[in-house]
Amino acid sequence: MKIVILDGFTLNSGDLNWTPLSGFGELVVYDRTAETDVAARCQDAAIVITNKVPLIRETMQQLPHLKLITVLATGYNIVDVDAARQLGIVVCNVPAYSTASVAQHTFALLLELTNHVGLHAQSVAAGEWQRSPDFAYTKKPLMELDGKTLGIVGFGNIGQRTAHIGAALGMQILYNSRTKKETAVGRYVDLQTLFSQSDVVSLHCPLTVDNKGFVNKELLNRMKPSAFFINTARGQLVNEQDLADALNEKKIAAAALDVLATEPPNESNPLLHARNCIFTPHIAWISFEARQRVMAITAQNIDAFLKGYPINVVNG
Repeated sequence: MKIVILDGFTLNSGDLNWTPLSGFGELVVYDRTAETDVAARCQDAAIVITNKVPLIRETMQQLPHLKLITVLATGYNIVDVDAARQLGIVVCNVPAYSTASVAQHTFALLLELTNHVGLHAQSVAAGEWQRSPDFAYTKKPLMELDGKTLGIVGFGNIGQRTAHIGAALGMQILYNSRTKKETAVGRYVDLQTLFSQSDVVSLHCPLTVDNKGFVNKELLNRMKPSAFFINTARGQLVNEQDLADALNEKKIAAAALDVLATEPPNESNPLLHARNCIFTPHIAWISFEARQRVMAITAQNIDAFLKGYPINVVNG
């Protein structure tokens, strides 16, 4: 049995090994694969593993041996799951592997906005502290999170973990999700209220056909001029021009983004040159521990499928 990994480099650049997967059959690992090469590389594969390489209907129709697609992530919008179902191909994902890592990264971004650690470290490295007439100085104002309101959009595993961390820092929690949750941390409100009352808005919802670009001018205009916007979910949730305009027009104070609609971004992306916008290159999920879990759960997905009781199926 042939197993093909289309884009293995981001999961394993050398600090992990493929042993958990290689025992199931002939394993072929590509660091990266162009969309135009998918059909040729997977021609004899029974199992295809992908992270961000799309698998569309036209491609799957060219793969007569394909029985299982397993996505190295929780989000699976890069696979046409309806087409896979019609073609008899099972699609699995890796749920809940990055909860701790993404929540932690959310606060790394938020604390950079409030404490500017990187900016001050660069200042010291440039010799500014040595030349300072005072024992302490700031390049930008610092802000306490205690007593501020954190608005969380999406209240699954990551959203709830983020809420608990925020509450531990003394923040008041508002949340919005498709379903109201029983929780001692946070109060359910509608989106308009969340955006208007929060000092920090953080996205933790999946991308669906219904919410693409829902963070738009109308919602951003409801935010406080002092508020921060954070996205560690999916870039397509945001109308990027509207967010850039809100930053440049000082409708909001700052944004911190780990994701963009197109990755890597085009130079024309308006957010790359927007005022008070900081970025990390889609790394909230990428801690060593989280990637170990991805590998282990992917192996479990394959093992269960081969034994006839597939798990983590998203197109059942």
